[in-house]
Amino acid sequence: MTSTSQTPGSGARAAHPEHLGHVIFITAAAAMGGFLFGYDSAVINGAVEAIRDRYDIGSGTLAQVIAIALIGCAIGAATAGRIADRIGRIRCMRIASVLFTISAIGSALPFALWDLAFWRIIGGFAIGMASVIGPAYIAEVSPAAYRGRLGSFQQAAIVIGIAISQLVNFGILQMADGKQRGTIGGLEAWQWMLGVMVVPALLYGLLSFAIPESPRFLISVGKKDRARKILREVEGRHVDLDARVLEIETAMHREHKSTFKDLLGSRFGFLPIVWVGIGLSIFQQLVGINVAFYYSATLWQSVGIDPTDSFFWSFTTSIVNIIGTVIAMVLVDRIGRKPLALAGSAGMAIALAFEAWAFSADLVNGKLPTAQGVVALIAAHVFVLFFALSWGVVVWVFLGEMFPNRIRAAALGVAASAQWIANWAITASFPSLADWNLSGTYIIYTCFAVLSIPFVLKFVKETKGKALEEMG
Repeated sequence: MTSTSQTPGSGARAAHPEHLGHVIFITAAAAMGGFLFGYDSAVINGAVEAIRDRYDIGSGTLAQVIAIALIGCAIGAATAGRIADRIGRIRCMRIASVLFTISAIGSALPFALWDLAFWRIIGGFAIGMASVIGPAYIAEVSPAAYRGRLGSFQQAAIVIGIAISQLVNFGILQMADGKQRGTIGGLEAWQWMLGVMVVPALLYGLLSFAIPESPRFLISVGKKDRARKILREVEGRHVDLDARVLEIETAMHREHKSTFKDLLGSRFGFLPIVWVGIGLSIFQQLVGINVAFYYSATLWQSVGIDPTDSFFWSFTTSIVNIIGTVIAMVLVDRIGRKPLALAGSAGMAIALAFEAWAFSADLVNGKLPTAQGVVALIAAHVFVLFFALSWGVVVWVFLGEMFPNRIRAAALGVAASAQWIANWAITASFPSLADWNLSGTYIIYTCFAVLSIPFVLKFVKETKGKALEEMG
């Protein structure tokens, strides 16, 4: 499921489709999977306290229900590539759409805590599939001249999905008089929050009927005529279609199917470059970014902010996340990956330290003192901004570029798995850590942000402007 490599003589690099709007539509439709990825990841933020209250559970059990979706994510990501290579990218999207829909309905109408957890695993499996299929499909249908910009649609869709989920949660809460367990049409507000995802899930499925299959997959199963037709649509009439089909076939035959064995070194288990990729993935999560999206409403309520206002502030952090992502897209090819990562680490460390200071204050009438409350809100937004304009985008760019060709697919899989595991560790541990000491929890995240600076300086090499063949 890697994108087709281009050779100078093929004309593919110079391809400019006559109907660029059609190509953008295809890309945007595929990126709906990214939107669902972001939406499903963050929508649970609005239901955390209601789930705790309805099922009368402690922080440890609550954390497992929230984090259990990540198990499905890991399984979905690990299996999506093989499924898509067997049945095609479009059918894989439709499977993900169906799973998203089933998960939304099941999560909105649970009989008990155990089946809510089960539906979250199903939704997680769909997230994992979408996280793999979307970028692969976009890379395979995009003309080389536009691939970078079209590829950024996936990340943009993820952060937009996060923001929209918070906006929808805020709107539903308003309809329920500010109560997560307030009833609307016979269902509690939090159930509507989880169930509304049916709408984008169905739209994703419908859009899959309006976009073509990947030319690369069609060629792999011998449907060359259909592949030529789609290549003409996305790359233009002036491209030598026979040469392009031959080029794709040749590239597929040359590809090395990397395996886990290829990643092993003689001393420390994995090759050093694989450990660097794992390190990048782990540091991206250990700064606590997903706390901002899974638990932000609960966090603000815990320090005395009104529930309705807490949802508003969660939405504003999502908007900041979008702004930061756009900044990263603009800067990543201009100033490089490493400088962005270092700037992001420094900014996150400072912001997290201020949050730790703010949360160390004693509550006055159930609220933070005014000064600490203002600092906490500003620091939370600054933290999300610096993460989004650096590690949120840069890590995925690094992981796509830093590995040698012969191990790229397998190494990326290991690094991505490490990221899901670290994500699970942070998500599952936060409620209990917050009960123990909220300020101390943020000190831990601050330490990881600080440690990421020497890690990047010593072990991470700049990949800007280098050919993939130079890596390793």
